[in-house]
Amino acid sequence: MAPDQQDYFEDNIPAMSAVDIADWRLRTFALYDKVRQLAATNPFDAHVFWRQERDLMFATHPASALTADMKDSFSGLRTADYDPSFRRYAALSPEGSGQEMNVETGTDGVVPFTRIGTFELPGLGSLAAWRLRSYGGGIFVPFRDATAGKNGGSYGAGRYLLDTVKGSFHGTRGSGAEQEFVLDFNFAYNPSCAYNEAWACPLAGPANRLAAEVPVGELYLG
Repeated sequence: MAPDQQDYFEDNIPAMSAVDIADWRLRTFALYDKVRQLAATNPFDAHVFWRQERDLMFATHPASALTADMKDSFSGLRTADYDPSFRRYAALSPEGSGQEMNVETGTDGVVPFTRIGTFELPGLGSLAAWRLRSYGGGIFVPFRDATAGKNGGSYGAGRYLLDTVKGSFHGTRGSGAEQEFVLDFNFAYNPSCAYNEAWACPLAGPANRLAAEVPVGELYLG
């Protein structure tokens, strides 16, 4: 799951204490709170801050997805420069709502999601939005794009755009029927399993795959 957070399935990572995991989550929520504040006036500055803080957490925090050996050679996450054309605003349509997605894991059994709608993104495609139906709840939007698995591209299994139970959220604008979500692909990030196979991650299914390339956000180190 996402390195910006700790994932749903952390019981198989014995080296991490409950206090370490709690601290990671608190720092992650604080990170996104600051990102939303900065992005309200300057998304570029918000992105710079996000990259710096994530690099620091990956390199130094005991609950990082990186092993000690990986930290020794770590010089920063591979993240593309900010491109304002990939900051989108989209309403959540009811299309597909009610669909269920059950993710089987080796540590936490089946993790259930229900689709709450669809984001239509001109030039990119459409993405399903999911509600986590277990402890914590929240909105989850993974995606896989045309750069996935390619040399110099993104992680082959996909990335995360939103995961509100972990704090990864960029806000909304408007209200009622006019409400739109901020979907900024510059802040897309890899699940933790991209760095450490000990993690189990819900990944992007058929309703969360884009035929277009999304060459921004966190790319793949491998």
